[in-house]
Amino acid sequence: MNLTVEQALRKALAAHRAGKLDDAERLYRVILKLQPSHADANHNLGLIIASANNFEAALPFLETALKINPRVEQFWLSFIRICLTLKKFERAEVVIEQAKKNGITGKKLYALIAELNSISTLSNVSIKGPSQEQLRSLVKSFQNGQLIEAEKLAKSITQDYPANKIAWKVLGAVLKQTGKMSDSLVACQKSVLLAPRDAETHYNLGNTLLGLGKFDEAEASFKKAITLNPDYTAAYSNLGYILRKLDRLEEAKQNFSKVMEFEPQHAGAHYNLAVTLQDLGEFQEAETCYRRTIELAPENAEAHSNLGVLLKESGRLEEAETSYVQAIALRPNYAEAHSNLGNTLKQMGKLEQAEASFLKAITLEPRLAEAHNNLGLTLQELGRLAEARASYIKALALKPDYAAAHRHLTTVKKFEVKDEQYLKMDQLIHDKALSEDQRCHINFGLAKACEDLGEYAQAFAYYYHGNAERKKLLRYDIAQDIYLFKQIESHHPQIFEYQLKLESVETNLVPIFIVGMPRSGTTLVEQIISSHAKVTGAGELPFVDRFGGQLATGATKTDNITLLNFRECYLKKLQNVSQGNSVVSDKMPQNFRYLGLIATAFPEAKVIHVKRDPSATCWANYKQYFTSNDLGFCYSLSDIINYYNLYQDLMRFWQKLQVKPLYDLNYELLTTNQEEETKRLIDYLGLDWDESCLSPENNSRSVTTASNTQIRQKIYQNSSRQWEKYRPFLRGALDNFD
Repeated sequence: MNLTVEQALRKALAAHRAGKLDDAERLYRVILKLQPSHADANHNLGLIIASANNFEAALPFLETALKINPRVEQFWLSFIRICLTLKKFERAEVVIEQAKKNGITGKKLYALIAELNSISTLSNVSIKGPSQEQLRSLVKSFQNGQLIEAEKLAKSITQDYPANKIAWKVLGAVLKQTGKMSDSLVACQKSVLLAPRDAETHYNLGNTLLGLGKFDEAEASFKKAITLNPDYTAAYSNLGYILRKLDRLEEAKQNFSKVMEFEPQHAGAHYNLAVTLQDLGEFQEAETCYRRTIELAPENAEAHSNLGVLLKESGRLEEAETSYVQAIALRPNYAEAHSNLGNTLKQMGKLEQAEASFLKAITLEPRLAEAHNNLGLTLQELGRLAEARASYIKALALKPDYAAAHRHLTTVKKFEVKDEQYLKMDQLIHDKALSEDQRCHINFGLAKACEDLGEYAQAFAYYYHGNAERKKLLRYDIAQDIYLFKQIESHHPQIFEYQLKLESVETNLVPIFIVGMPRSGTTLVEQIISSHAKVTGAGELPFVDRFGGQLATGATKTDNITLLNFRECYLKKLQNVSQGNSVVSDKMPQNFRYLGLIATAFPEAKVIHVKRDPSATCWANYKQYFTSNDLGFCYSLSDIINYYNLYQDLMRFWQKLQVKPLYDLNYELLTTNQEEETKRLIDYLGLDWDESCLSPENNSRSVTTASNTQIRQKIYQNSSRQWEKYRPFLRGALDNFD
């Protein structure tokens, strides 16, 4: 029975897979008699002939298959493999170039290229080259970490045989590992000259240039390595590192993503991508990558610590604390983790514990400028301003270009002259290498200095540029808040429908909510009432927004159960900071957004609405650098004005609905008629009079807000007029409030 070509091919392939090579060969030859241009038959017959070590006879069949169908990757790979086996290296090089031109890429091809780059040197040994034994000893010494021996052998071979590629390549890598960077550079450059098409030589050169801080040249070398081997994951990784250092974060992100594409289980790639995403502000994606890193490499202390930083920035302080504790458990002497833990403890209000963490970090690493700076911030919040100033000065002594520490130091000193710090900041602001974040800090620092010196035009210019940079970094758009306020108003009827009754809930704590615009005087008001023996000032607590934000906007279902859950979660947090008192203040100004929810869930609560001159309020926000990322509206005069109008409209909405009796407190009246206004305030709170409330500057509690220096002074009566010094530069921006 005569077989068709298709039938013969099926039988041949079955015999080939079953290892019946004689039957397969007979069938392939039958096919080629019927159809000499059959690509698969030519290729497969070539493989069978090669399997019998008859490589020369196999080549014509493999070459014919290639000519018939050059789009099949395996045809190229098989032909190149036989060329290498026959030591036809020049022909293999030609075929590789032809394969690339035909669109053939991938790990298998580049593995053959790498093999060609090494085998060709080893196999073509002549009387003018080292013996194979010498080269094997060299490579073995290097791979086993015997660097002294490897350096000795490599130098001997390169001296005797200056054109040997392998010896120069190994020598460059050895010298880099032993810290002899300049010598390594010479060896790596020689290696690239001798083997310009070897991806690894370019990679090694890139590593040495990276170690020398020559980022631009290193970038070019890694890119060349990738051009020669598009699957070179280590080159993508190192290129990504350089791009991140050069602040080209989107490009770095692409390179780290490429590594993960090739090696999904590569913990280092997930970590590097996480750091880059964090720098880009893509926090959710960064968190996912950190957690994946920890799954793949749970011993990675840096991943735990950086995850802690991310969690802290998103307000998840307890989770952040846990991450830092894990990092420290893995590496007890990890100074940065102790410092990061201190930052979180500080934000949690645990200032004594925070101070201890920073001191531990400094003990472990006395030159860690960040720990000195963070200790300064903690001491500043504790009111120990002289010690805070000393810590900032120490941080700057260790790291003179530390932009954030420069800004922090300006907040605890008054400039009388353009001193050494001023001159350093002035030098830094002209440094083109400064990042946007660093430039932002320096602009705010210089603005404060110029304001102290009475140079208001220059101060305004610095405020303007600092604010523009901060807004850009935060990617703020006023449309976000316009939408939020609309959602809160439209959903309020559903919340009001489930209003809790005082008699239906347990109440051991009485919250006092101090609300208003940021920088409207809420810190002063809390300082006054927390001077009372029966009141604890808890500062700006994030818990109304955290536990109730989605309720207020309708993002989650509203009913008695969810309202009670919100109430219980909030009161549990309040209890933790109550210090044994039953009356606790929460001075998060922006809780004004949630007064409808507060009135519904806390019928026993007191609400103080602090109002200050609108122009003074808006200017005070504009000139302030806030560490919180949630106040993006502050960094543009038009955004601040729009936000202030949103605030006014929402407050009118609450008052029109009479959701809860509010105590409207005028800041200007409080500062000019302190005793009378303070007594009215304490009476509203239902507390007995306490004379300490008239001396808030003597209140020793910690203050974590932007007012933590001025609150240590006696009440200043003319602060609401300070903005007028900038009126000539504002072009009427703050003149039209109703």
